[in-house]
Amino acid sequence: MTEPKAFEVWDADNHMYETIDAYTRYLPEKYSEALKFVDVKGRKKLQILGVITETIPNPTYEVIPTPGAWADYFRGINPEGKTLRELAEPIRCPDEFRRPDLRLALMDRQGVDGAVMFPTTAGMLEERTKSDTELTHAVTHAFNRWLLEDWTFNYQNRIFPVPAISLNDPALGVKELEWCLENGARTVLIRPAPVPREDGTSRSAALPEFDDFWRLVESSGISVQMHNSDSGYERYVDDWEDAAEFNGFALSKLRGFIYEESRNIFDTLAAFIAHGVFERFPGVRIGVIENGGSWAHRLLDVFDRVYHKRPYDFSEHPSDVFRRHVWVNPFHEEDMSHLIDILGADRVMFGSDYPHPEGLAEPADFVKELQNLPEDTTARIMGGNLKELIGV
Repeated sequence: MTEPKAFEVWDADNHMYETIDAYTRYLPEKYSEALKFVDVKGRKKLQILGVITETIPNPTYEVIPTPGAWADYFRGINPEGKTLRELAEPIRCPDEFRRPDLRLALMDRQGVDGAVMFPTTAGMLEERTKSDTELTHAVTHAFNRWLLEDWTFNYQNRIFPVPAISLNDPALGVKELEWCLENGARTVLIRPAPVPREDGTSRSAALPEFDDFWRLVESSGISVQMHNSDSGYERYVDDWEDAAEFNGFALSKLRGFIYEESRNIFDTLAAFIAHGVFERFPGVRIGVIENGGSWAHRLLDVFDRVYHKRPYDFSEHPSDVFRRHVWVNPFHEEDMSHLIDILGADRVMFGSDYPHPEGLAEPADFVKELQNLPEDTTARIMGGNLKELIGV
């Protein structure tokens, strides 16, 4: 007889591999040349506004790296000094990564009770369409329609696929959120990045000009996920060395240093505290996914230092505001106990990044990182906190 599990396992960071038509099936014809697949030396590549992107080398996902193939690399275990390409162990993409019914059966075999399901390609599209706000919103809605059709926004109360929201046009962002809510979304995705404008400037999404969006987020009770994305931080590194598109397979040493620092999520959450969105909308809840947690102590330290110098600028300590509104999914290779100490056991969430190569080959193995914690804390991190965040 199988022993009952001590707690439910809910994964805050599962992924699908989108089908080739995920962003074009419902894209209006007038944008057909703006985003399309093209053949380059016998391989399909994604072309956006006339530029072929190499950020995702194989955007069809017909062949993918083996799940967990890079897990040791990200733990600093790479004795032979192999590159990510050499470690990838490519396989044909299983149908379980493209269909919710088969994915649910796989989750049963893995001992995973529920999961938030993120796309793979979506995180790089907004940065590459930011010069055309209308296109950004058209691509976003086209993807969301595909997601609803192929995955639903709530598959049997166990898989919760995440539709994307762009705020480049705040009114269209509100309209998209309304549509997502009407179709049963339990959580939505925004980039941890400043909101771009067509003129090349950008704004914090926490400024009052976006209040209609956050008002609807609060009144509906939906949570917002900030999954790691291409946040446009290449432009800052380009000030220091030759310009390059983001390519995780071929980072320069400087780009490796910068991305290791997680500056995009640090800056985004600093802006959310500084610009007061949580004070104006105390019901807003944010999940920080696949950004790690090593930045958190630095951010809370900055909050503390600034608060003690300028307490008159704050109605309460910014760290207290942060802990009330933000849930964090650390990388599996990080120090969980320290993150729990500074954020609290109710704000740390397990996420495997399955089936991506940098994640865990077996999602539930994350519990091994929590062996020295009390059972109730382990239960919260392995599922309870995510269920609270998304309202399950």
